[in-house]
Amino acid sequence: MLISAKWRDGLAALVRLLVPRVAGAGGGAPTLTLPRFAGEGIGTKAGKLRQSLPRPAGEDRWGQVALVGAGPGDPDLLTVAAVKALAAAEVVLYDALVGDGILDLANPKAERICVGKRSGRHSLPQGEINALIAFHARRGKRVVRLKGGDPMVFGRAGEEIEHLDSLGIPVRVVPGITAALGCAASTGLSLTRRGVSRAVTFVTAHGRDGERFEPDWARLADPQGTLAIYMGREQARAVGQGLTGAGLPANTPVLAVENGCRPDERRYWTTLGAMAEQGVAAGKGPTLLLVGEALRPRQVGAADALAGTADSIDLRAFGDFAQRLDHD
Repeated sequence: MLISAKWRDGLAALVRLLVPRVAGAGGGAPTLTLPRFAGEGIGTKAGKLRQSLPRPAGEDRWGQVALVGAGPGDPDLLTVAAVKALAAAEVVLYDALVGDGILDLANPKAERICVGKRSGRHSLPQGEINALIAFHARRGKRVVRLKGGDPMVFGRAGEEIEHLDSLGIPVRVVPGITAALGCAASTGLSLTRRGVSRAVTFVTAHGRDGERFEPDWARLADPQGTLAIYMGREQARAVGQGLTGAGLPANTPVLAVENGCRPDERRYWTTLGAMAEQGVAAGKGPTLLLVGEALRPRQVGAADALAGTADSIDLRAFGDFAQRLDHD
């Protein structure tokens, strides 16, 4: 098959563009020089190609990024993979809600950068966080983006993954225990129960800046389900009013857990009706609301056992009781 000189020169130019050039033959350590693509960081084809190109042994020209779940707060609840990632990190970008005990497990030589992200108070916009992760990865650093709970549950991990993928920067995800499951374990309450609750729904009460909290109450008001509402303290009245207005009984149990799985964890029992009128008495810490019949103790003795560990219990949640117990 004969190929014209024009086509031959064109193919040669394409090969030179797409194939990485390896330098350093003759005793020096090999290095990989990658071609720059027009529009890199805007389109995805160039980024995916750069991600698939081979790298020389012992080197990572673009660094590594791990989105790591810090869990609900207790360092003992971290996964082994999360501990390994922190120990190897050269740069750690962490949320404000990540506790010191977890940061203590990071490489002591790692650069630590707080990017904020507490409800209603972000020290950096998400776009700047994305750019910061990419900046350090392109310096060839091992970067850990440390997020409270699980990165893939209300953690904006999707936005960060899409940004890194568009630049061809490899990224992996290390899961963590999300707040709803951590708080359920800490309080000893199953979120499901045969014949009572057959589904669990995660909802966030915190949206984009200025976005109103207006969920589909009719869909959420499932008498055979359990709701876990993240960052729910400020929206507690709206939750009680919305769910009772959609048909859930006013005496449906509600447990508000503040600072779940931390040494300063506090629990507040109430009912949907009471919460619709008064909100919850939680402090300023991150607060998860658990709502549903699965939380109702099976017998009177269970309420007494819960009273020994709770900070504030409204026993109207348990049906026949009206006495309120407060523990400081």
